[in-house]
Amino acid sequence: MSPEKTRKDRWARLASMGSDELLDRCRQYASARADALRQRLGLRFPIQVRDPGSQSPPQFFFASADISSICHLLEQRFPRETADIVQRAERICQHRFDLLGYEDLDYGRDIDWHCDRVHARRAPRKSFHRVRFLDFAEAGDVKITWELNRHQHFVTLAKAYRLTGDEKFAVEIFRQWKHWHTENPYPVGVNWASTLEVAFRSLSWLWTYFLLADCLVAPHEFHCEWLESLGISGRHIERYLSTYFSPNTHLLGEGVALFFIGTLCPELRSAQRWKRRGWEIVLQEAHRQVPADGMHFEQSIYYHVYALDLFLHARILASLNGTVIPPGFDRTTEKMLEALCWLGRAGVPPRFGDDDGGRLFNPQRNRTEHMLDPLATGSVLFGRGDFKEVAGGIREETVWLLVSKGVAVFDNLVSAEPPSISVGLGVSGLYLMAEAGAQRQLVIDAGPQGAATAGHGHADALSICANSNGRALLIDPGTYEYVGNSSERDEFRGTASHNTMRVDGKDQADPKAPFAWANLPKTRSDLWITGEQFDLFTGTHEGYSRLPEPVVHRRWVFSLKSHFWLVRDLAAGTGQHYLDLFWHLAPDLVPRGSADLVFDFPDQRNGFSLLTTEGNGWNCEILHKVWSPAYGRKEPSTVARFRTVATLPAEFVTLLLPTQGSAANLGKLEKMKSTHASVSGYRYEAPDQEHYFLFAASGRVWSLGPWTSDAEFVYFGTNPGGVRTLIFCNGSFVESGGQRVVSCTRAIERCELVETNGRTELFSSDSKSVRETLPLDSITAECEAAPVASSVPVSSVPGSGQTGV
Repeated sequence: MSPEKTRKDRWARLASMGSDELLDRCRQYASARADALRQRLGLRFPIQVRDPGSQSPPQFFFASADISSICHLLEQRFPRETADIVQRAERICQHRFDLLGYEDLDYGRDIDWHCDRVHARRAPRKSFHRVRFLDFAEAGDVKITWELNRHQHFVTLAKAYRLTGDEKFAVEIFRQWKHWHTENPYPVGVNWASTLEVAFRSLSWLWTYFLLADCLVAPHEFHCEWLESLGISGRHIERYLSTYFSPNTHLLGEGVALFFIGTLCPELRSAQRWKRRGWEIVLQEAHRQVPADGMHFEQSIYYHVYALDLFLHARILASLNGTVIPPGFDRTTEKMLEALCWLGRAGVPPRFGDDDGGRLFNPQRNRTEHMLDPLATGSVLFGRGDFKEVAGGIREETVWLLVSKGVAVFDNLVSAEPPSISVGLGVSGLYLMAEAGAQRQLVIDAGPQGAATAGHGHADALSICANSNGRALLIDPGTYEYVGNSSERDEFRGTASHNTMRVDGKDQADPKAPFAWANLPKTRSDLWITGEQFDLFTGTHEGYSRLPEPVVHRRWVFSLKSHFWLVRDLAAGTGQHYLDLFWHLAPDLVPRGSADLVFDFPDQRNGFSLLTTEGNGWNCEILHKVWSPAYGRKEPSTVARFRTVATLPAEFVTLLLPTQGSAANLGKLEKMKSTHASVSGYRYEAPDQEHYFLFAASGRVWSLGPWTSDAEFVYFGTNPGGVRTLIFCNGSFVESGGQRVVSCTRAIERCELVETNGRTELFSSDSKSVRETLPLDSITAECEAAPVASSVPVSSVPGSGQTGV
């Protein structure tokens, strides 16, 4: 970015500030420079300590007397986890660390606390406010440096000490503690540059202190040093709150840390103020950051879990120490847990949006399989058997937070299957198509790209992820990194890395900075109908309206429960455009090797297929790409890409088929011949089954082949076993072969007729309006297929060489 552009952006940002923000930023600016001057003059930052008086001592999650029984419980319940704690602690003593997705990083004999060891970059030792921590050339990937300096590995060492009784783990903590404070004098260096990082480090110090209670090898001065360090950290957090810089999980985490320090360190003179202010922030951010549907406003599933961790820890500590918990806060927390429970019913939740890689309590819980951990704790707090069922078992974190009483409550809680209903989280724009028993679930992202400039959102409007029988089928490839010396940040968050359409090789929005986008798309849900046998979604985004010849992407998703999902994509507009559709397969799905798009899991008992219309004119490629299971880590994956050059409007239909066994004959999907551009029909035929899908504009009478209706959508199918189903949405009648099969007195949202062994059942949004029906075996559905299209060369189209991640 040119200096002139940077100056313009800064002046525009300054002009956008309100008076409160301007005053706060000026105060922080002056305070940071005053602190830097104080340090240069060799002056101390005195922290006032007082006698807390006769007030009851604060309560941590566990008492010193509980630690032995907790360790015994962990060894019984989590033998592998406890062994892993000790093994990791051994490596930490050798200064070998697992940070984010990076494993076994060797920091040598003397740890360089300012170094990004992965990229061999060292941040400068200057006053924190002058460190350009997002400049890779100056600081490397600062998340790696900060992850080490969160000191969560101190907690690992302390747990290993408690599990084994080996004092070397405690001695290593005190050695690193001394060294860190020597190398990071306040306020010098990158490790004071982010207030959130100071907050995380403070929480680690608190956990470490309470785990080391009565430790015989603790230096006699440790308690005083610990109080002074937390006092400086609390002062820093209060002065440099991210009220305007990053008012999201940054501000929330800082509020939680202030509350913890204020609650657990009553000897500090500012403790009561910090406790009060921290709790105010927690309550205010619960109200501001979590909308009515329970999803976190960053539009990132990982950040949703991240925020949920913070809320749960604060809530439990507040309860233990007599802090009043408003009912509204509990409702919000339970609602967040409920949203996570919905998302995890059929397996690990999708990973829409950024994956930060950081977690409270244990940073190793940074893989997708750990996303459901909060449900175990939430099941105890709220008595929810469905949370317990989806969590699948208690977690180590729950044992430390709720001790043996919480474990007993969890064990006695009766598990309950979550409802298998399909759910629309309307504010966040997530639509979950579930099936009976929640064995399969497809999730559609039709929400805003993110809060403000969508710093943690991806260009993934109308993207889809799917699970079946606890396994992922279609995935979001993740995040990989925030800053680096390549374009991979933008590639992973770009449109090509998501299961949606890309136009003319461009993303749906323009990446502006590592944590900002320009020209954010407007995304909306046009239709969401759930029935007994089906779900139907229609959504639109206008991210490509900024093109010289604007394009609107509209997507239909129809779920015939327990069978398949049909996805219809329409690029509406004028002119000729290069179109891409991407399907990112789960990493353990392997192409069978035939001409069909059939993918098998290693056990070959289940799989997944993509069936497209014959002769559709789109080129198909199987790409060998990568995905990121954790921040900083890449692994191989498979992507199916369909592409074409088309004069708009153009559409493409994909049948998503979870398969069992060999799935030798998938059948074929054909486009029906139509003389009206406003009506599109498709026929899917496989052994012992036949299905028709008809799409039209609502409110108008139309005909296609033997069908006539005024409905926006019509489905008719015969499944193995002879079960016939007719569905229509937003219409009043359906005719087949000149016979009126079903008729209503007015247009209704949905109508379903299911015929089994000559018996017909009616399910309708307004059954009183249904006037007459005929037996479904009277339907005549023969129709002519559309002519086969020829493939269109794409190599000459600008941008056609761009393939994304």
